[in-house]
Amino acid sequence: MLPTLYKKIIKLFAISLLLCHSSHAQKSKLSFKVIAFFTGINDQAHISFVHEANRWFPAMGTKNNFSYDTTSNWNNMNDTFLLKYQVVLFLDTRPDKPSQRAAFEKYMAHGGGWMGFHFAAFALTPSDFNMDWDWYHNNFLGSGAYVSNTWRPTSAILKVEDNTHPATKNLPATFKSAPNEWYRWSNDLRNNPNIKILLSIDSTSFPLGTGPKLYEIWHSGYYPVVWTNIKYKMMYFNMGHNDIDYEHQSTKELSFTFGNTVQDKMILNGLLWLGRQK
Repeated sequence: MLPTLYKKIIKLFAISLLLCHSSHAQKSKLSFKVIAFFTGINDQAHISFVHEANRWFPAMGTKNNFSYDTTSNWNNMNDTFLLKYQVVLFLDTRPDKPSQRAAFEKYMAHGGGWMGFHFAAFALTPSDFNMDWDWYHNNFLGSGAYVSNTWRPTSAILKVEDNTHPATKNLPATFKSAPNEWYRWSNDLRNNPNIKILLSIDSTSFPLGTGPKLYEIWHSGYYPVVWTNIKYKMMYFNMGHNDIDYEHQSTKELSFTFGNTVQDKMILNGLLWLGRQK
């Protein structure tokens, strides 16, 4: 009787090992690698977001079977380095050297995935980030130059413009975002046939911003905040500016970008869509 029992135990153990191996192999087929570029020296609100993102994405990677690496060395924006990754993130800025920009354009043209946040789309002449990369700002992002922003960082009611996209599918029609400084752009994205607007600021958000300057409070208008360019594997999120206690000359963080259930779900869904696309 005992030998028979042992045989059954050994058989069940063997089946369990096979199932575990099969499950692991299945998950491995879904895995992808992410590299996040950042500068992390401009504006404490952006630095706060970078630190937050570099905590949140690895945690999501553990749960969803993708790896997450970071670099503040923009010279890594080259063909050899990028070849190791399926998705590139710009957390706060953009590449500035011609060779880096050429490598990124090539990466995207050959099917690489990209996700950018907030300041990664900023361009204003004259400034430290001049409007001097036409392909990136006018073609790829489509937004053109930065025009203005709300202040201070506040939540907005966001409206889902397209509920068929993998990032926004199953989201509520409207939801309240995490606090953010919202940008306005020189180009009207609605007029660009390659741009698919996924989220915009709902009119119930107005007035948006608290000032103190009157032009930092928006009372009307149309403002896209999340979109994709159908010619590329990409998504841009205007989120990525945490609130900092500047009034008291402090680096105390008053708000965070992650931790909003619906917004987090959208960002994660977008990343999984980028990483798992063929």
